Amino acid sequence: MTMLIPIVLGILFPISYIANILASRAEIVMESSYREPFSKLQRQFFIVYFVAAFPDWLQGPYIYQLYSNYGYTEPQIALLYVTGFISSMICGTGVGILADKFGRRRLCIAYSFLYAISCLTKASPVFSVLMIGRILGGICTSIFFSTFEAWYVHQHSQKFHFPHQWINLTLAKATFYNGVLAIFAGVVSNIAAEWAQFGPLSPFMIAVPCFLISAFVTMYMWEENDIKSTYALNYSCASLEAIFRTRSSSVLCLGIIQSLFESVMYTFVFLWTPALEPLRPPLGIVFSCFMLCIMIGSSIYSFLLARNCLAEHLLRMSFFLALVAIILSAGAMKMVSLYPQDTGKYTLVAFFAFLLYEVAVGMYFPAIGYLRSQIIPEQFRASIANWYRIPMNMFTCLSLLWFKNSVHSDKEFSFDTAVSSLKAFLMCIILLFLALVFCKALKRGNENIKLIMESV
Repeated sequence: MTMLIPIVLGILFPISYIANILASRAEIVMESSYREPFSKLQRQFFIVYFVAAFPDWLQGPYIYQLYSNYGYTEPQIALLYVTGFISSMICGTGVGILADKFGRRRLCIAYSFLYAISCLTKASPVFSVLMIGRILGGICTSIFFSTFEAWYVHQHSQKFHFPHQWINLTLAKATFYNGVLAIFAGVVSNIAAEWAQFGPLSPFMIAVPCFLISAFVTMYMWEENDIKSTYALNYSCASLEAIFRTRSSSVLCLGIIQSLFESVMYTFVFLWTPALEPLRPPLGIVFSCFMLCIMIGSSIYSFLLARNCLAEHLLRMSFFLALVAIILSAGAMKMVSLYPQDTGKYTLVAFFAFLLYEVAVGMYFPAIGYLRSQIIPEQFRASIANWYRIPMNMFTCLSLLWFKNSVHSDKEFSFDTAVSSLKAFLMCIILLFLALVFCKALKRGNENIKLIMESV
C-alpha cells in the first residue's frame, strides 16, 4: 500500500497542471489600459512574497527532527511549538498595529531580519536559546500572514483603484504558486539535510541568506503604503472596536469563520503524520501530494470564479469539502480502533480524505483573502487580521497540548494514535460545522461596512 502514494503523486502532477491551464483560460478579460499596470503590481507583489515565503518553507520538514536530535523529549518539543503559537497570539496584535501605524513595508523588512535571527538560534542546542527563536518565529508568522497581503490590497484598491474582483486573481495565483514553492523548498531542504548529509540544521542555515535577500528585495521593489490615520492614541482599542462597532456584523462574522477553519487547519498539521504512521509513508512524498492538492483547489477556485461564482459561495463550498474530508478521516480512525487487523486499509482511506481536505484548503485561502480585502476597514487592515489570529492561536495551543496528553511511561511519551486522532477529528468536525453555519450567515456588503468613527 505504501507504493500507492508515489503513484498518487504521479497522478496529481498532471491533474494540477491541467487544472491550472483551465483556470488560466477562464480568467477575467481585462481592459487593455489596465492590463500592464495590473501585471506590474502583481509582479511586484509576487517577487517579494515568494522570496519571503521560500525560506519559511525550507524550515518546516526538519524543525521537529532538529529538536529531537538535540535530545529533547516530545513534551519539551511540544512546549517549543506552543511557545511559537503563544508568541504569535500575544505579539500579533502589536505587529499589526505597528504595520498600520508606521508602515507595512517596514514591517515586511523587519520580518526578514527577525526570521533570519530566529533561524540562527537553531544552531544552539540550549533550550532557552531555542525558546527565543520560537518567540521570534511566532512574531514573524503574524507579520507574514497579515502584513504582506495588507500591503497588496492597499496598492490594488487605494493607489491604483483596480476593480476589487481582480484581487481574486492575485490571491488565487499566490496560493497556487506557493504550493509549487513549497514542493521546491522541500526538495532543497531534503537534498541539503539528507542527500548531502549536512543534517537537519542545514535548511535553517540556508534560510538565513534567503531572508536577507528577501529584506533587500522588499526595500528595492516596494514603496510604503500611504495610510492616512489620525488615531495616534488607543489605536489597539480602536482596531478591536472596529470588529464590533460596525453597522454590519460581517467583520466579526468573518473573524469567527477564519478562526474556526484555521484552528482545524493547524490541528490537522499535528494529526496527519501520526495518523498515517501505520503506512510508514515517505513524508516528503505525502507533503508534495498535499501541496499539489492545494494547487488543484486554487485552480478550481479560479475556474469557478470566472464562471461567475461568488467568493462567499466558494468559501462555503470549501468548508463543505473540508467537513466531508474530516468526517471520512474520523470514520477511518474509528475503524482502525475497532479493526486493528485492517489498519493499513483504513489508513489509506484517511490518506485520500486528507487529499480532499487539502483541495478544500486550496479553495479557502484565496476566498478568505478576497473577503478580508472587501470587509476589513483599510486603516485597520493588518491590525484586525492579527486580532483574527488570537482565537486560532489559542485553540491551536490547547489542541496541541490536549492531543499530546497521554500516559507517560519510563519517561517516554506515548499515546494511542487512533483514539487520540479520532477525538481530535471529532472536535474538528464540530468546529467546521460551526464555521459552515457562520459562513451561511456572512453577508458581504461594503456599503454596510462603515465604522462609527466618531465614537472610536
